[in-house]
Amino acid sequence: MTINRELIDGFYANLDDRSKKAVDDAVAKMVAVKKKGGKIVVASGSGPNIHEGVTTLIAELMDKGIIDGVTTSSAVIGHEMAGSLDRVKMCDASQLGLPEEKMPRGNVFEFTRMTDEEREALRREMVLDEDLLAKEDEVEGHDVVKAAGNMAYPMGLWNETLASEILEIARTYGLPFETVAGWGADRKTMIGIGAEKGLPVIVSIPQMVGGGNIGLAIGDSIPISNRSMRLAGMLEDADIIIESAIALSQELHDGPFENYTGHGIWAWWKGLHTYHLREKTLIRIDLDENLRKAQDQQRDNARIQEAIDKGLPKTKISGIPFRMEMSAFARHEGSIPVIGDIGEIWPVMALRVADELDIKLDFMSYKQETEEGKAMREWIVENVRPIDPARMRAKAGEYRLSRS
Repeated sequence: MTINRELIDGFYANLDDRSKKAVDDAVAKMVAVKKKGGKIVVASGSGPNIHEGVTTLIAELMDKGIIDGVTTSSAVIGHEMAGSLDRVKMCDASQLGLPEEKMPRGNVFEFTRMTDEEREALRREMVLDEDLLAKEDEVEGHDVVKAAGNMAYPMGLWNETLASEILEIARTYGLPFETVAGWGADRKTMIGIGAEKGLPVIVSIPQMVGGGNIGLAIGDSIPISNRSMRLAGMLEDADIIIESAIALSQELHDGPFENYTGHGIWAWWKGLHTYHLREKTLIRIDLDENLRKAQDQQRDNARIQEAIDKGLPKTKISGIPFRMEMSAFARHEGSIPVIGDIGEIWPVMALRVADELDIKLDFMSYKQETEEGKAMREWIVENVRPIDPARMRAKAGEYRLSRS
């Protein structure tokens, strides 16, 4: 893909002065860490990160050695299994004789737009409702590009069905669902490139059960305590943690094996391995101005810590709507709040870091409302392919447990 530097410079120019400085500081920290051989990991939320092409950009940064691990949501895993974004036809379900009480809001039913070759390949994996598919082009509706493998037939159902097979393999080998799914996923996805390069991609506990059977299978694949320890290991190894449009990140700051802002003291007391967020850099990309206000209050007069020390509700003492993840972030000395749209912030940070490290990027995300963003979304639809079950099964057949 062609990189539009002028547009990306415009994204930076749109930021307020404090966010510009925050981006500058974040880029400087990232470059310094990579130059000394350190690690950067990303905590990605779901929907917006898929739609803005951020997850595809993160996969590119993983491939180029800039990002070293990801924690994300079960929804993102499901979307990446189906190719990140796809084109669907949305129609009124009443045209298909489907019961309205079982349909999503608006009585909408979706068809995955597929080529004849793609549909034939799917027929080898599952029994399709041919009568239903025959009506796809007959009913009135409209096409949209949206997060893949979600509510559309047949890819949504295929994703849900394949999840059970992935779960069986994962539980047999004692591996996270995400790892096994990554064996067959496109390398332009986070799970795909993570599996190829041995980089951790793990769903966090608060983001675990979503996306139907995929979320349940992720939750059932390994115990919660093991998942938490795997996540802790990734965060312990990281010098920088970037939080990207993520609503539930308290486990990252307040987890059971973290000692600085979390609850790790008793795990340590009992002899389990714990780690410290102290001296790490937390970069959070967020649209909520209250995140920066909370940090200002803590730095100006330590109000957030004061509320904690007095056992008072942080919302009342701060005077602002207070989300759980603001607490540790605002109190952490190495936190950098970047207030802005991830569709604008990520291209700026990625390009600047890559330039400083003399790395050529082959993919760039853009804010989806721009012409470049629309073209990017179409590129993802055409070029990021769904999971290849045959490749996944072949990898499962080659995998051997350690003999030690």
